[in-house]
Amino acid sequence: MPLAQISIAAGRSPEAITRMAKAVSAAIAESLDAPLETVRVLVTEVSADRWFAGGDSLRDRQTRT
Repeated sequence: MPLAQISIAAGRSPEAITRMAKAVSAAIAESLDAPLETVRVLVTEVSADRWFAGGDSLRDRQTRT
């Protein structure tokens, strides 16, 4: 049973997350020749003040732009 764990910055719509999870599931099923119903996708949303790139939080980056 393949499992994909995906972390994304919080704020996307439930519909967007569902589209992404379906696309990832299909890609895994196809590339591993695994039945789609055995593929699991775990999506974790991370708040902008807990996601860092280059030492700066996404919240800080968003306020600067």
